[in-house]
Amino acid sequence: MALALDTHSPAPAGAARRRRPSPTDESPAVRWTLIAVAMLFLALVLFLPLVAVFAEALRGGVAAFREAVSDPDALAAIRLTLTVAAIAVPVNLVFGLCAAWAIAKFEFRGKTLLTTLIDLPFSVSPVIAGLVFVLLFGAQGYFHWLVQATGIPIVFALPGIVMATVFVTLPFVARELIPLMQEQGTGDEEAAISLGAGGWQTFRRVTLPNVRWALLYGVLLCNARAMGEFGAVAVISGRIRGETNTMPLHVEILYNEYAFSAAFAVATLLALLALLTLCLKTFLEWRYAGDIRAGRGGH
Repeated sequence: MALALDTHSPAPAGAARRRRPSPTDESPAVRWTLIAVAMLFLALVLFLPLVAVFAEALRGGVAAFREAVSDPDALAAIRLTLTVAAIAVPVNLVFGLCAAWAIAKFEFRGKTLLTTLIDLPFSVSPVIAGLVFVLLFGAQGYFHWLVQATGIPIVFALPGIVMATVFVTLPFVARELIPLMQEQGTGDEEAAISLGAGGWQTFRRVTLPNVRWALLYGVLLCNARAMGEFGAVAVISGRIRGETNTMPLHVEILYNEYAFSAAFAVATLLALLALLTLCLKTFLEWRYAGDIRAGRGGH
């Protein structure tokens, strides 16, 4: 009887779980169909447009391409684009770190409002952002007296372009850091402080190493958006050729002048910068995959 009972005893829970199909298990046909749909969509909206841009840029030959990208106005646009990104990205890096640290590590009145304001540039049209800075610092603006007092032009000049770019790229670093820092909590910082570390020492040796990969991703995304921004910069810059034209604005001017090969040649530089950013991000994910998982708590 005992043997009979043993033979009819229920299977271990682990074995039952192993036999139970996973809710994500699908037939090979479904899996390959989903993969094919995703790849087809990417080919239509991403790969083919990129191929068309490069093909159009080289239609006139390598000499015409070299001439287009070495034109003085094109070089001025490239320099301005890189200058704006070199200023806007560090500004947003500092802001993103400070805002993420405050939101993730402290409780204070207005915390929800601060989080909402960080997301505001995602919902506001870049054109509106450019108009706001014209309204503030233009000839009839509320702060035109400040422009007159300092003698530093803002509208139709580099400072205005930088301000507009900082506004539209403001969320990228903070939004990469906030979820990670909230997930990590304050345990590491509290342990460091209990061992006698100061605030700056704790940040430099504990907080910053824990978030360095998210910080790097935010910087890469912020840089890509800063170099490709069009709407806000178009309004605040005045589109002065050779002076306040960034690369996207220069592409539009060339296209409107029916200089299609030159326009696509400059556009390829923007595309290459975007691809370089993507390749760098992918390389870092592959090279430091273990460190990234450890920094995210093994998730």
